[in-house]
Amino acid sequence: MATTTTRDRIVAAAVEMTTSSGWAAVTMARLAEAAGVSRQTVYNEVGSKPALAETMILEELARFLGVVERAFDAEPTDLTRAIERSVADVLTYARANKLLHAVVSATHGADTELLPLLTTNAGSLLEAAKEVVRARVAPYAPTIEPAHLDPAIDMVVRVVLSHVMQPSASPEKTGSDIAWLAGRVLKD
Repeated sequence: MATTTTRDRIVAAAVEMTTSSGWAAVTMARLAEAAGVSRQTVYNEVGSKPALAETMILEELARFLGVVERAFDAEPTDLTRAIERSVADVLTYARANKLLHAVVSATHGADTELLPLLTTNAGSLLEAAKEVVRARVAPYAPTIEPAHLDPAIDMVVRVVLSHVMQPSASPEKTGSDIAWLAGRVLKD
């Protein structure tokens, strides 16, 4: 059983406040009260509010990437099928993700401070996702030219992120479509 740290409690309280009341409602004083610590402890553990936002997003990204890793583990011999399962599972997870919905739905109000972490300022998010996908694709030894592998992975990650933000079909259909395209590009 994992031990819950003070930092974990503070971040969990921030996620709860964001999903229930919006990011604008998250203050260091409210976090301190919810986590049962002093306001100074909140600052010591998570830093500034923008640093807290990045921490929340990166921790959620780690959960999404865990979904990706489990999907690849379930399809160890078929890269196209691993991609299909990974995309479908990620999109299914995204549908039920309260933090993601709070961030995306904020675009309809004034509370848009978190959205750039998933869109225009998503550099660290994209790099982390591409690193995991790159490591998971390598054992399949796709026949794509090495110089084209990174752009192909970048394309898949960006398309999946786009569907996370704005789905256009069921997770299964989108997973199938993206896997078909990726299979052609990767020459699996």
